[in-house]
Amino acid sequence: MAILVVEIQDASDLMPKDDQGSASPFVEVDFDGQKQKTQTKNKDLNPQWNEKLVFNVNNPRDLHHKTIDVIVYNDRKGGHHKNFLGRVRLHGSSIPLQESEAIIQRYPLDKRGLFSHIKGDIALRVYAVHDSSAFHAPPPQDGGAEESNTVPLKEMNTNYKPEEVLEEEEEEERRVEGMKKKKKEKEVRTFHTIGAGTHEHHQAPQPSVFSGGGFGGFEKNNTGGLGGFESSKFMKEKAAAVAETRADFARAGPASMMHMQVPTMKQNPFALEETRPPLAARLRRRGDKTSSTYDLVEQMYYLYVNVVKARDLPVMDVTGSLDPYVEVKLGNYKGQTKPLEKNQYPVWNQVFAFSKERLQSSVLEVVLMDKDLVKDDFVGRVSFDLSEIPLRLPPDSPLAPQWYKLEDKKGDRHNSGEIMLAVWVGTQADEAFPDAWHSDAHNISHSNMSNTRSKVYFSPRLYYLKIDVLGAQDLIPSERGAQETRVKVLVGNQLKFTRFTHMRMNTEWNEDFMFVVSEPLEDLIIITVEDKGGPEVLGRLVVSVRDVMHRHDHHKAPEPRWHSLHKHFELEADADKKKDKFTSKILLRIYVDSGYHVLDESTHFSSDLQPSSKHLRKPSIGFLELGILSAKNLLPMKGKDGGTTDAYCVAKYGNKWIRTRTLLDTLAPRWNEQYTWDVHDPCTVITVGVFDNCHVNGSKEDTRDQRIGKVRIRLSTLETNRVYTHYYPLLVLERSGLKKHGELHLALRFTCTSWVNLVAQYGNPLLPKMHYIQPISFRHHDWLRHHAMQIVAARLARSEPPLRHEIVEYMLDVDIHLWSLRRSKANFSRIMSLLSGVTAVCKWINEICFWRNPITTCLVHVLFLILVCYPELVLPTIFLYLFVIGIWNYRFRPKQPPHMDARLSQAEFIHSDELDEEFDTFPTTRHPDLVRARYDRLRIVAGKVQSVVGDLASQGERALALLNWRDPRATAIFIIFSLIWAVFIYVTPFQVVAVLVGLYLLRHPRFRSQMPSVPVNFFKRLPGRSDMLL
Repeated sequence: MAILVVEIQDASDLMPKDDQGSASPFVEVDFDGQKQKTQTKNKDLNPQWNEKLVFNVNNPRDLHHKTIDVIVYNDRKGGHHKNFLGRVRLHGSSIPLQESEAIIQRYPLDKRGLFSHIKGDIALRVYAVHDSSAFHAPPPQDGGAEESNTVPLKEMNTNYKPEEVLEEEEEEERRVEGMKKKKKEKEVRTFHTIGAGTHEHHQAPQPSVFSGGGFGGFEKNNTGGLGGFESSKFMKEKAAAVAETRADFARAGPASMMHMQVPTMKQNPFALEETRPPLAARLRRRGDKTSSTYDLVEQMYYLYVNVVKARDLPVMDVTGSLDPYVEVKLGNYKGQTKPLEKNQYPVWNQVFAFSKERLQSSVLEVVLMDKDLVKDDFVGRVSFDLSEIPLRLPPDSPLAPQWYKLEDKKGDRHNSGEIMLAVWVGTQADEAFPDAWHSDAHNISHSNMSNTRSKVYFSPRLYYLKIDVLGAQDLIPSERGAQETRVKVLVGNQLKFTRFTHMRMNTEWNEDFMFVVSEPLEDLIIITVEDKGGPEVLGRLVVSVRDVMHRHDHHKAPEPRWHSLHKHFELEADADKKKDKFTSKILLRIYVDSGYHVLDESTHFSSDLQPSSKHLRKPSIGFLELGILSAKNLLPMKGKDGGTTDAYCVAKYGNKWIRTRTLLDTLAPRWNEQYTWDVHDPCTVITVGVFDNCHVNGSKEDTRDQRIGKVRIRLSTLETNRVYTHYYPLLVLERSGLKKHGELHLALRFTCTSWVNLVAQYGNPLLPKMHYIQPISFRHHDWLRHHAMQIVAARLARSEPPLRHEIVEYMLDVDIHLWSLRRSKANFSRIMSLLSGVTAVCKWINEICFWRNPITTCLVHVLFLILVCYPELVLPTIFLYLFVIGIWNYRFRPKQPPHMDARLSQAEFIHSDELDEEFDTFPTTRHPDLVRARYDRLRIVAGKVQSVVGDLASQGERALALLNWRDPRATAIFIIFSLIWAVFIYVTPFQVVAVLVGLYLLRHPRFRSQMPSVPVNFFKRLPGRSDMLL
């Protein structure tokens, strides 16, 4: 008698069913009238069961005609009430008859009815065997697992052990044997039993690894076709790497296990987590010959279907028309092209991509349908066996599409009607991947599909426009007779005014302004002269930025030119026809200065420091590779839709922005996309942000994508040619406090192509030469940076899909300059941490002076005497000491790249009122009483700062009082004492003076007094100027 084995592995992204946004799922399997169910996982949307359900098969020949229903329920009240969470129906014809051929597959959960709201998937491993000696059907289970505390050890079922369990047991035995050989005293160990139902895993499960065979022939077949996806060696290493991440499956297995009690330390929830994913960049170092351009991400295989066109289609309607469209079906997934009205020769050119991890069928169907008002008509279809589909990897050329005859439902071919298709298996490196329809976005309409695509953007090249308003002549006064005029300069939405001056024959202003313009330099410069009374326009000048000359270096600026002014109601054509003897003129110097770098982000974490002129840019010193792998533990951002998140990533470095594709309805997205940037300066920062897409279902244009978090990484902190793979915490500061919205998995590698240029870059100035020869005033920095951000945001918002304003502003930190009490505390703590080093040195010197450690004090005495006798050794000793300190600190160098530090930002334990003040608008919208209280608090803080500044000023004024005769007696004492010291030092050798002073400062505490010294008392008695303040 044969048996059927159904292994329930895990599920992910289940639909919440209770008021707390969670569910208590269990699985019920129905086969041939036999029902069994798993344990209930309380409050877990990503449950893991790892249970094996065994069913009897009376007649193995009838297995191909039977079905297996796997239904996921939510346990409401201890098994008496349950909610439907989804189901999967498997046909017996797809069940392998050997355990070695069975693989773990992920199935999306299907709806039960039209109005069911279902999401998520489940991982199953199903197979049938003829020998039942190794299996025993378990008794029916009726709910959650009960934890046993009465029996210290429980017998394990040794008939079934996953590979992870065997590896852990072998490693444990080797470790115990090694400890027995070295054991010299008796050890006491405590063992505990951990039941299968007590383990809860809250992280999203890792994707299952498919073996080379057993799934619809996805392996290298005898015909020589490429049906396999990966080489066997690569798959073994990949499976071994994933086994480490899935070791928790063994701990939550079907039987209890022994674990030694080990003291655990509390992990910082905001810290980095280093990972070891199976990347090709690491596998090649271990001898794997598999090479790929995308070696910083895990290869994800997709089934691509390119629907090109059709011809000679039959007429289906009575009216003699045909509205064809194509459905691409693979299991429970179905993609559809746009219907084309009245067209027997349609052209679609649309690509569909199905993820290999979610494949659930061995047959691909391409069905041609006729759109109708009541019911769509079947035209024909083409079927493909997945084992016969070829494998294509870049740099291979695209697969040539072919014509296929359409078949009817019985499999007979039509006399007319053909469709052109190309079907292949590829990776995310395929050129068709970015624009393809993806199976994970199957419920998105064609109009909203563009909002889920992955794209690369380039921000426009920015320039500084300089306008010097020097003067005017022959101004015609207005009828009101106002005698004061000014000049208004408008460039785009940037507006500047000169001061008012009295009108004369030659009016002068002599003011210069700077504006931000961008390519293709389409802005207009509108210069208006107006009087103070109206203001009434006395003249106007319009100049295109494209007609303005450029200056590329710091040499002499162009000469000013006289421009004719026209009345605001006159056209330029009319003005040219008139030949007035007297025309008002204005003297201007206008030029585009491309020697600067236009700052569109803060200089503290800028990603580009190159000048605007391409002639002044230096060659790159290397390139940066970023692999956006995945994310985990994301919080549901859309509470109204049952707690879902449609996440995508945006990365910015230099003028290149990238946006990954949007993965829908998942809290553990896996992007596996890789991008590359040229690096010109190592002291730059790359920024990666994660957002929730709120425009996948045709939302309003004013809907804002929500922030999930961002990460900044400085390139100078990375070692060259090293691959960094970490989980970065996604921290967002909200009105309610600091929140961790999940973790982002990134892979980084900085490759240097020129070590000479890299080392020389550390000696070059940070900004281009113009910033130092003709520096921009500090009061203009924030104004220019704000307008540069607005220009970049407006240009990127015009792309498709757009990078919206809220995304660009968040990535560029548009509000970094606003007041925040939290940031003030953080900066103060940074200053105190710097001064703590000086304090430590002073404390060490004080301990030496007071002989706390006599041996150290004696050694310092010896070193001091040596340096006094041989003063030429002072500088070598200092630099040697710095070298030794650097070598000593090499052991404690940071092993991880920097990330957002919540403790340094003073965000862990921040008061709610301070947060409310930080998120307040400018100007404030709070109640006057609350604003008054905050103003009083600010006055208290400012009073303390005022006292510290006053004390520092008093100390400086006392130092000046030594010679300014404010206290005649103190100044006389000081100058007489200085004369005596001058004579004494002149007649006494310097070494003797240095020894006497040093030995006096290092004298023993027995010769010290607890009272302040005479020089300190004398200095504190000097007068300051604090008594002169009102």
